[in-house]
Amino acid sequence: MTTETFEFQVEARQLLQLMIHSVYSNKDVFLRELVSNASDALDKLRLEKLRDDALDADVSDLHIEIDVDREARTLTVRDNGIGMAYDEVGQLIGTIAKSGTASLLKELREAQDAAGAEGLIGQFGVGFYSGFMVADEVTLVTRRAGESQGTRWSSRGEATYTLERVDDAPQGTSVTLHLKPADPENQLHDYTSEWKIREIVKRYSDFITWPIRMVPAAGEKDETPEPETLNSMKALWARSREEVSDDEYHELYKHISHDWREPLETIRLQAEGTFEYQSLLFIPAHAPHDLFTRDFKRGVQLYVKRVFIMDDCEALLPPYLRFVKGVVDAQDLSLNVSREILQQDRHIRMMQRRLTKKVLSTVKEIMAKDADRYATLWREFGTVLKEGLVTDSDNRDALLAVASFTTTHGDEPTTLARYVERMKDGQEDIYYLTGESRQSIENSPHMEAFRAKGIEVLLLTDAVDEVWVDAVGEYEGKKLRSVAKGEIDLDAEGAEQAGEEREKQAEEYSGLLGWMREQLDEEIKEVRLSTRLTVSPACVVSDAHDLTPALENMYRAMGQEVPRTKRILELNPGHPLVKGLNQAYQENADRTELAESAELLHTLAVLAEGGQPKDPAKFVKLVADRLERTL
Repeated sequence: MTTETFEFQVEARQLLQLMIHSVYSNKDVFLRELVSNASDALDKLRLEKLRDDALDADVSDLHIEIDVDREARTLTVRDNGIGMAYDEVGQLIGTIAKSGTASLLKELREAQDAAGAEGLIGQFGVGFYSGFMVADEVTLVTRRAGESQGTRWSSRGEATYTLERVDDAPQGTSVTLHLKPADPENQLHDYTSEWKIREIVKRYSDFITWPIRMVPAAGEKDETPEPETLNSMKALWARSREEVSDDEYHELYKHISHDWREPLETIRLQAEGTFEYQSLLFIPAHAPHDLFTRDFKRGVQLYVKRVFIMDDCEALLPPYLRFVKGVVDAQDLSLNVSREILQQDRHIRMMQRRLTKKVLSTVKEIMAKDADRYATLWREFGTVLKEGLVTDSDNRDALLAVASFTTTHGDEPTTLARYVERMKDGQEDIYYLTGESRQSIENSPHMEAFRAKGIEVLLLTDAVDEVWVDAVGEYEGKKLRSVAKGEIDLDAEGAEQAGEEREKQAEEYSGLLGWMREQLDEEIKEVRLSTRLTVSPACVVSDAHDLTPALENMYRAMGQEVPRTKRILELNPGHPLVKGLNQAYQENADRTELAESAELLHTLAVLAEGGQPKDPAKFVKLVADRLERTL
């Protein structure tokens, strides 16, 4: 048969070199690309046979075969699929040599790395040419199903390629790579190694529909062993729920997550229509130890037509669902030319919205049907889910519906809906207090009036609580209000009598309040009488719209400088210590010692809410001096 030699255009030659040396970050993916092409060929043959029953093609044992010759250092990927005719080889395999490659080459040159070469997959035969990363020469032999004559294509990936018609080609396509010498320093492995081939197939092609077979090396008796199927073909997400056992789901979860425990919940989703994809997601039963570290690997495994694309695809779920593990398998996606980087397009955003809503609706179902499992879920992942209240305004209502919080009502967490149901007559706001622990919050002076009147308060102990309450603002028309910010007036009953009493106290203490304001000017911006204290002599509060000290510290820890906010000192006019201070202020002209008492009172109020004295050594000295005088 006549062999024709074709010369690559200059642009195509440069493009080929770029594909070989620059596009892929991992040379192992060449086998993924060849197996994926073979799988597509088998799919096309099955479809063609369904359309045309008279097609002269054997479909009794469709499969992919990998053959290794260690002595000749060749690796062959063979399929008995649809194959290609002579002209198709030039069009499909030779597309890299077609005219019009100059514009593609320009785009790739302008991209600084593979991430910049987006939107090019499917436009050229890039996957096939990835074989030149590991081979000095590539030979392709193919025959289209239903035709009698085949075609051989061959190239060393340099200036030319050859085309030849052949008579003895079997149905389908075989790609033979004449492998380069192994070079571990350049991440060029020995691809005649059976264990390496098994590893690559297991990682990238385990769920391919068709069997991927390899004949192992001959044993000691020189007997030819039976072909071995390397892939499981068990794409559980593509099978109906009735066909898959819980044990199979759990095994897949353990394989994906490297967690030896069973998942808390399995979530299936199948989207059909113009854009089809399937997903199988898992909610773990325990939070990983590194969930809140910067290096935590989040995201689910991404497949396209059962071909593995990437391990931790962050684009498919928002950061606050980073604990969710699983698989998403799409029929088609916008990938960059190496299929290693996902483009941000409307399909990705659509999948993220749908998957997010599915996870949240599943959490809601668990909450309604299984209190114990919900309690486990919220205990392990409630903190990270609350991040979504800040970052995901679209799903904020759904998150609020499944969120629960510790309150003064009892030991068990409660939802905001139940809190609202229990609100007292005349109560207009949802009250909360943040702190390091439940115990420290319950012992806070800010809680005294609420405890005395039996008003329920949310006890928020997570760092994110400082942020989401401001982002949310209200729930079902009820404002979220900190008991440590602004002025609090709980005297709904007897308001007239209480108002008269306060006016009298304000007049009585006006001198002391003004004097203390001057003495503590560097620390506070106002001294006033309190309506929230019943036992403690004093407390410090923030203005309604000021940052809390905890929030200021969070911003500083993140490297953001924020101005220090002065607080407000509130005094309990019914406390003996405050009464004594007021009497001493009115009777003594020399107020040197009284100034120390005012400083001590302010520092004690700071300590009571979990803060730190500005000058610990001075505070200790003042306390020691006072103790000495009492002995």
